[in-house]
Amino acid sequence: MGLLDNNMDILPLNSIAQLLCTKLRTLKMYEEKGLLPPKEEQGNKKLYSINDVKLIAFTHYLASVKKINANGIAYILDMLHNNMDEQHRSEFLSIVESKMEKLSSIDVADVELL
Repeated sequence: MGLLDNNMDILPLNSIAQLLCTKLRTLKMYEEKGLLPPKEEQGNKKLYSINDVKLIAFTHYLASVKKINANGIAYILDMLHNNMDEQHRSEFLSIVESKMEKLSSIDVADVELL
């Protein structure tokens, strides 16, 4: 067993917003559009795993950097889940993550409308 369980739901959405240097409202908008992984409320919060954060970061990248609308993002996420096994999806998201690390916060425009 590894030191970290990347599937354990531990992070609230406001913490993820801080990690991504975006507004909580932006992530709530993604959630309303069905672009975030579905989660049950635990107490009064929805918690997300590290693997979920990778998908949320990818969603935010598509919206804010690539300027893809909600329907396009939903299509891309659907393709990821239906056409890639867990290993390939993880490898793909790692590649995207390395590209996102090279972006400055200036390159990423906060999205209020999709």
